[in-house]
Amino acid sequence: MDLSAINWLTLLASLMVAATPILLAGIGELVVEKSGVLNLGVEGMMITGAICGFAAAYNTQSAFVGFAAAAAGGAALSMIFGLMTQVLMSNQVATGLALTLFGLGFSALLGQSYIGIKGIEVSAVPLGPLADIPVLGPVLFQHDAVVYVAIALVASVWAFLKFTRAGLTLRAVGENHDAAHALGYKVVLIRLAAIGFGGACAGLGGAYLSLVRVPQWTEGMTAGAGWIALALVVFASWRPWRVLIGAYLFGGITVLQLNLQAAGAKIPVEYLSMSPYVITIIVLVVMSSGRGRAALAAPAALGRVFHKSG
Repeated sequence: MDLSAINWLTLLASLMVAATPILLAGIGELVVEKSGVLNLGVEGMMITGAICGFAAAYNTQSAFVGFAAAAAGGAALSMIFGLMTQVLMSNQVATGLALTLFGLGFSALLGQSYIGIKGIEVSAVPLGPLADIPVLGPVLFQHDAVVYVAIALVASVWAFLKFTRAGLTLRAVGENHDAAHALGYKVVLIRLAAIGFGGACAGLGGAYLSLVRVPQWTEGMTAGAGWIALALVVFASWRPWRVLIGAYLFGGITVLQLNLQAAGAKIPVEYLSMSPYVITIIVLVVMSSGRGRAALAAPAALGRVFHKSG
């Protein structure tokens, strides 16, 4: 194996790009779970955002319109989940899985006429002298706007949950929805707002895949990114900055396995490719244990159905 064949600056820069889709989906899912809702439909919302974003961007030749359409598509699908689980009180796990399957099928139907079409070019943000700084410039300051928006979103969610009254209310609903309801908070509306935000973020993450990471439409192109985002929230113990770190770790594994293959690593390609998903499975297994959830400080009302009384 020839490690000198790996351009480490390019690898670090690619890491930020690879991490952005799951970072966007993960930070959105964190807000949803902080409200006490477990949304397993992230994968379906990401793939819906991917086709909505690609189609809108291709037809208008505008990346901004594409990302806006992706956010709207993901939010629309999340509202179906919200209606089913918060109004009709269906099982959150079953509904989320159903929406993932629906999203995969629906996106394949919408994308029939876009297969094989090259996407539009999303240019990097002109940061002037910062982009010319040795080492740091190519790694940190030569990316498109969405990379920086994702980081800013993490900071905004952290500040919202920690310092605002609305953030405190959201966390209260996620910890004890009955007590929050008794205090006069609109539990269902708060959770619907969180679900909509999470769906929009997942849609943006999907659009980043189809517009930037792989600028074309391919059926099933999210390839489990939504499930990684779900595991990422648990991995981060429901803390925004840890979501950022975890996303970069998962993104780093993805990029590193490609570079190791190019460098002639003797490790079988299949082992390298499956490594992010093995970690995801382990995290989800821990999550399935009540004791594991308690140790990770999960929101107390996570996944519980709210029955309004009085």
